[in-house]
Amino acid sequence: MTSATPGPQIPAAAAPAATARPGSRPRPRPRLIATDLDGTLLRDDKTVSDRTIAALAAAEEAGIEVFFVTGRPARWMDVVSAHVHGHGLAICGNGAAVVDLHGGPGTHSFVKVRPMERACALDVVRRLRAASPGTSFAVERTGGLHHEETYPPLHMEPGESVAPAEKLLAENPGDPAVAEQPILKILAFHPEVAPDDFLVTARAAIGDRATVTRSSPSALLEISGPGVSKASTLELCCAERGITPEEVVAFGDMPNDIEMLTWAGTSYAMGNAHPDVIAAASGRTVANNEDGVAVVIERILAERLDDRDA
Repeated sequence: MTSATPGPQIPAAAAPAATARPGSRPRPRPRLIATDLDGTLLRDDKTVSDRTIAALAAAEEAGIEVFFVTGRPARWMDVVSAHVHGHGLAICGNGAAVVDLHGGPGTHSFVKVRPMERACALDVVRRLRAASPGTSFAVERTGGLHHEETYPPLHMEPGESVAPAEKLLAENPGDPAVAEQPILKILAFHPEVAPDDFLVTARAAIGDRATVTRSSPSALLEISGPGVSKASTLELCCAERGITPEEVVAFGDMPNDIEMLTWAGTSYAMGNAHPDVIAAASGRTVANNEDGVAVVIERILAERLDDRDA
């Protein structure tokens, strides 16, 4: 959802292009690539490099499906579809929605929505207010963002409405059209608590009532319905296609990617990844600004050619 975050950096000259852990067993040929966006596929300036565009196109030409798996809402997907010609599906909102990108910018359509129940959202707000006073909230719905007055301007556009979270989540929030829009996630921000500490506090307070994660360098948490994550929605989409975890290659850089990287048969932490992500992934590639996703895709396709020519 946000740009690349400070983390262990791999100098380009010192690190291998992409490494797998020693003792890794040979995997079936990949049938699907699942990649995070910010800090992973996108460079820090929010662009997709020509090298990455070419690698994604070559993967699809070889019959490997590409999924973008992000914390971003659907309306922020133009940055990808504009650069990669509107191909593929996107899992947005950390698994809360699946969006079809084939129509191109401005025409994306929801394929699947895994909403957060209103009562669950209210319970999350109540518990986190008690556990970490000073927290401010925003509500992400399918139609836009709604936030409290104290919530900072962290996003790409202003909120649709401004009110206390309890009012934003009321059965009748004031606009019938808004009330009909599913809740995708709750965003919680604290101006003083360290990001990882805030995550620990929130998970302890909320438990299994909701899924709590983070992808921002600031103390911004993203809270989805129980069991909703990048991994669980990717698993649903793969099951519909008859694709096993062993046939998936995943890329990520932040804690909201950990479950997906653990689930996938082969996974890569970016060179700029959070330490917990590096520990979870089965391999590591170079940083997002060095086209780490493209480096791995190129290697996968080269290995296919070698196998064919052998």
